[in-house]
Amino acid sequence: MGKRLMSQNRGRGTPRYTSPTHKRKGEVKYRKFDEMEKKDKILGTIVDILHDPGRSAPVAKVRFENGEERLILVPEGMRINEAIECGISAEIKPGNVLPLGEIPEGIPVYNIETIPGDGGKLVRSGGCYAHIIAHDVGKTIVKLPSGFMKTLNPMCRATIGVVAGGGRKEKPITKAGKKYHAMKNKASIWPKVRGVAMNAVDHPFGGGRHQHTGKPTTISRKTSPGRKVGHIAARRTGKR
Repeated sequence: MGKRLMSQNRGRGTPRYTSPTHKRKGEVKYRKFDEMEKKDKILGTIVDILHDPGRSAPVAKVRFENGEERLILVPEGMRINEAIECGISAEIKPGNVLPLGEIPEGIPVYNIETIPGDGGKLVRSGGCYAHIIAHDVGKTIVKLPSGFMKTLNPMCRATIGVVAGGGRKEKPITKAGKKYHAMKNKASIWPKVRGVAMNAVDHPFGGGRHQHTGKPTTISRKTSPGRKVGHIAARRTGKR
């Protein structure tokens, strides 16, 4: 009788395989896009900057002039008691939130909405930023950190600047213990043993005289959980 596969264990949803969301400071989203922001702007003040476990960038607690408090991703160079502006007439300055259609070309932005009002989905990791490439009738073209050009609605909001927390990968992880604690705050298991390194009873790719899969690595979506390893429901196979 072999051990459970990691894919089977994940499906059970035990604490070891679930994301430790109880450690998070809270969701980081833009405030609701109300009439005040559409016509003018609303002011807020950074009251605290916090470390958020499992997130590669720090977050800031912002208190708006209407008394509302929210968490935002901090851009590089911001500090406590600094003011930010949110709205269509906000100044082009790091930390301010504007619709993409109101931001000039070439300006670095982050935390970009994909649909107006969704709160921000793209470019949220520490040190990341995207660029406004061009404006057209009813659309704005944004160059993402991957180099992909994405066409978005001009009313999608974004924050001016670069996400704080960049350079985190420049310092080497010198021992396994640091890597363990870094991965502990994320919903991933580390260290991760290769299937071909296991015994035949523990994994479909295990066993044999040398480390090889011994069977096709592309598998159907309809296969049973114990066999569902490798490239599951691959869109394409073969050399590109």
